[in-house]
Amino acid sequence: MEQADFVAVPVQDLKRAEEFYGTTLGLRRNPNSGDRWVEYELGNVSLALVSPEALGLEMEPQGHQMPIALRVPDVDDARRRLEAEGVEFMHGTIDSGVCHMATFRDPDGNTLQLHRRYAPFADGSQP
Repeated sequence: MEQADFVAVPVQDLKRAEEFYGTTLGLRRNPNSGDRWVEYELGNVSLALVSPEALGLEMEPQGHQMPIALRVPDVDDARRRLEAEGVEFMHGTIDSGVCHMATFRDPDGNTLQLHRRYAPFADGSQP
């Protein structure tokens, strides 16, 4: 295997999801996206918004226990910006001792997390 190409995110309303991921979260839409498969680029992997119903599958939100973590420069700043856009967070910002995390859900119930590691890795390298 070479790398992860995309993470599929199930959505019911693609236009609503595009507004949330593109405008609210400010992610960069892949210009090669189509009408039924929309991808947002995150540098090392793409988030692909997919309608399960269009594929003959049932809608089931992803990541109820384990979120998709999105790296941001500063969790508190990003959280304040999203809260101003009406995004509700599931709990306070967590400081694990190595990173800050703040968890929320998209309009379809998929669990996402703002994340920033601030501690160096065991080998001394920086995140």
